[in-house]
Amino acid sequence: MTPISVSTRLLRNSPPRFASRQFSSTSASQAKNRIFPAPVRSEDELQTLLLMSASSRTPLLTLWKTNWCSSCKVVSPLIRDLVEKDGIGEEEGGVSFVEVEMDSPDLGGVGGIPMRYMINSIPTLLAFDRQEPQMETKVSRLDDLKNRAFLKKWIETEAARQGSGGAGGKLFGGFFGR
Repeated sequence: MTPISVSTRLLRNSPPRFASRQFSSTSASQAKNRIFPAPVRSEDELQTLLLMSASSRTPLLTLWKTNWCSSCKVVSPLIRDLVEKDGIGEEEGGVSFVEVEMDSPDLGGVGGIPMRYMINSIPTLLAFDRQEPQMETKVSRLDDLKNRAFLKKWIETEAARQGSGGAGGKLFGGFFGR
């Protein structure tokens, strides 16, 4: 029989020690906007971005454009500047932004996917929240698309959704529902 020391007896009879965790009192970090550098050129790419947007509860802002559109070349840098450099929408939870090339053959041309989302003018700004197009807040008026103050307010409004939807409407509700 082996003798047991006093310290071993104390360890066996002592209550278990629980690990403690430290809690931080710092505020949560601010959400960052995300810009996808490559334009969407196929339906699969768009669906992937919509799924990523829905899973992160971050609205996806899409600029529907063509390669030959001169107005698109003015509007696109303005929106990118607001989202990326100015951080518009980050206080509300952040947004993602991508351009969609309507003239890509993989999108079915103007009669393909753009028709599904009722994109009937170029350029058009359309937000998606929970994979739903926010039809009631779609912007296609060129004066609004070139107006920095208007775009800032629009981005903040869309960023504030954060998975709550709200302006999806019905596909034909905008035409026949009023």
